[in-house]
Amino acid sequence: ISDQKPLGCWSVKHGQILTCPVVCNFETHEYIAVHDNKVLRIWKNEDINLDKAFKATLSADVYRIHSLPDGGPVVLFRGGGVRTLDVLLEAPQQEIENVISDEVIRWSGAFMEGQQLILIFTTEKDGDFFVYVQKPKLSSLHKYKLEQQESSKPLCFTAHVTNQTVTLLCLYSNDSVYQVLIPLQQDTEEEEEEEEILSKSLLLNFSVPGTVLKGTSLVVLDKDHVAVLGSLAVPGKEPRECLSVWNTKFQTLQTSKELPLGTSGQLWCYEEKFFLIHGKVLTVIMYKCETSSLAAAVGKLKDSQNPDVSSFVNWNTLEDEELVVSFQSQESVALKAESRMNLRSRRSTVAKVQPETLSVGQLLLNLKDASTYVLETELRQLMSKAPTPDLQATIGCVVTALTDRCKRNPKYYPQNFLLEIVETRDLSYSLCPDLMAVALEKKDMHLLQICLERFPDIPEEITYACLKTFLSISEAHLQNIDVNLDSVICYVDVEFDNKEVKTEIVENGFGAEMDQDMCDTKIPKETQSRSDGESCPVGLQKAALLNAVLHSAYTETFLLPHLKNLPAQQAILFLRYLYYLYVKCSEKVNTALPGIRSPTINQIMDWMCLLLDAHFTVMVMLPEAKELLSNLHKFVRAQVRFYSQLNKIEGSLRELQRLNHLRESQTYSIEVLEII
Repeated sequence: ISDQKPLGCWSVKHGQILTCPVVCNFETHEYIAVHDNKVLRIWKNEDINLDKAFKATLSADVYRIHSLPDGGPVVLFRGGGVRTLDVLLEAPQQEIENVISDEVIRWSGAFMEGQQLILIFTTEKDGDFFVYVQKPKLSSLHKYKLEQQESSKPLCFTAHVTNQTVTLLCLYSNDSVYQVLIPLQQDTEEEEEEEEILSKSLLLNFSVPGTVLKGTSLVVLDKDHVAVLGSLAVPGKEPRECLSVWNTKFQTLQTSKELPLGTSGQLWCYEEKFFLIHGKVLTVIMYKCETSSLAAAVGKLKDSQNPDVSSFVNWNTLEDEELVVSFQSQESVALKAESRMNLRSRRSTVAKVQPETLSVGQLLLNLKDASTYVLETELRQLMSKAPTPDLQATIGCVVTALTDRCKRNPKYYPQNFLLEIVETRDLSYSLCPDLMAVALEKKDMHLLQICLERFPDIPEEITYACLKTFLSISEAHLQNIDVNLDSVICYVDVEFDNKEVKTEIVENGFGAEMDQDMCDTKIPKETQSRSDGESCPVGLQKAALLNAVLHSAYTETFLLPHLKNLPAQQAILFLRYLYYLYVKCSEKVNTALPGIRSPTINQIMDWMCLLLDAHFTVMVMLPEAKELLSNLHKFVRAQVRFYSQLNKIEGSLRELQRLNHLRESQTYSIEVLEII
């Protein structure tokens, strides 16, 4: 979340539908999903193809899977039957009892009470609502009927369990929250024939003078606070969606915030963070529950007309850059503010909206039309202030102000200032998303190189744009550009030297005598004397830039579609360079390239596989790629053969290592070890 990087993506086949939310098994670190109601899928993070993941077809439709860190996954079926995942996997086709008759499950939740897992779900039938409390491991089930409410019905539920009591909160259509207390009964052998009717009490009424709050989602924050996502209706105006926090002890509004881009109506809460869909973006808002007191509650009520002034919720996620972005069109303000969401600068504390934050935005607005000298001087002073929790976000605003001026004035580009900021500050792409776009437009190769090496959250689209730019730019143009060569200066051989390539590459299994009859492809005689991997196909500057791309973090699923758009000639050039690095790594036993920030063997192999996946069909058809693919094929097969031979003598090598430990260091001896 802090880096805004997608880490994985899995898809079901065309025609299949995921029918309940995917959960994580905290014990095995696996994902659990159900598609088409009955098909269970279980896979790990490193699995790529969901179709090849573990599959089990169940005998009944699944409503929801719940997973708790200490309780293990539990499966709730649409008929009300419950099974722990372990029991279910022992016999996937086992018969599942139908607990509810003609009832429809409306909500379910899982909780831990001591060491006992408690599953609660509510159902509806003909306007009546029922509550089921189940202890799956004890096969205990209790059914209750919810007291009816005239002219209103429940919209959503949430619950928590404390001191052997279930507290069920129900959000009703009359804009009120009711509380139902259900004691956890001791299990007896006798089944109760008549269901008990649960009475409810009014907990909270969403009454703010002049407005009506229509809630759609409700979550419990602690024993005295709840959060409600819904729409705020003001007479004579269109309803506006908002997120609000309420104090249930004193019946007061704690804080609220309008969400102008709209939501999905769903709200999640986890580890003092709200999760909600705002527009097209997943927004994460940090909060911290304060000790509930009358003074605090009344104070918040007084500030309800100005809900931005709140230490309860950190609205900075939505507001940090709104003042800066107002340089641009007003229509993009909220979206830009969302795109800059970054929690890394706020991990240590839930920062209050300090006066300094407002002064930063106001200062940048005032500097909008200032001269270049005044602008850069003021920005340097702003960054030189003592460190604060929001300093990182402030520096992101500074970079945004500079890039905004670059876009308004094409002749303005403070290259040295931007380089200084990126090299000396712990920035990320999400704090200044326009920086790399401006650098690409200005063909600033050095700045792009530094960003690729330092930013942990660069989108795959931008990584691809950098790669394409680096491959397309001419070597002659790069000669006049200042680029950091630390990653290439120690191993790239620009000038081909016949003597140098005769080093003992055989160390890792590649030699001329080993690759005979490794491949049937005919290679011209003039090319058999040397391999494409023996001399670098690009210059020092371009090699250094390409190394920066290899260091950039990516997700294969999201990068591959962009790589397929890379022109064929550029793809071949990049593959030749990767093959050159691959051979260089294999010259040494430790498979590590010398230098600072040099690519690792894993990075090289991953990018080679990516590139071949994206362009294999094209490369097979191109005559100029035939020799390269043939050499790559021979080299890989030679290494596979070499490591296969090493595996055969692994036992003998282990024995030799054991004897070395047993030998006394003071004595001299000659030993003969026979390898069979």
